[in-house]
Amino acid sequence: MMKGSNMYRKSQHRRCRSAFTMVEILVVVIIIAVLATMIVPKFFGRVAAAKQSMAKVNLGKVEEAIDLFNYDYDRFPEDLDELVSGPADVPEEKRNAPTIKRKNLLDPWERPFLYKNPGDHGTYDLYSLGADGQEGGEKENADIVNWDE
Repeated sequence: MMKGSNMYRKSQHRRCRSAFTMVEILVVVIIIAVLATMIVPKFFGRVAAAKQSMAKVNLGKVEEAIDLFNYDYDRFPEDLDELVSGPADVPEEKRNAPTIKRKNLLDPWERPFLYKNPGDHGTYDLYSLGADGQEGGEKENADIVNWDE
């Protein structure tokens, strides 16, 4: 019987040893936390840069829609909504299909692009106020504009 009970203790010992200890788990958690503190800031910096790039691309799409509107109706739109709904002074049967969707009139921060006609910097000014929503700013808070600064 002694031999059987000894085997029982060895199998119990193996089962207990196959689990992780609290110290091992704690070490793994600390390593993950250290890696996260190094990686997360770099990731968020890239998100801000990506939104800036997307704002520039979307601004270009709105510029193209404004230029097509000018070509079609021989005038610039009074506001950006006219790019989607069409000009009120033109009969509906003479209107061309919209060249842009309403969602493209928003910058990546879900605020409408700003449009001024006549513009202070050109025929018209088209811009976004960046991440902070205020004029000026640097980096991700910089304004995105359609004129040379």
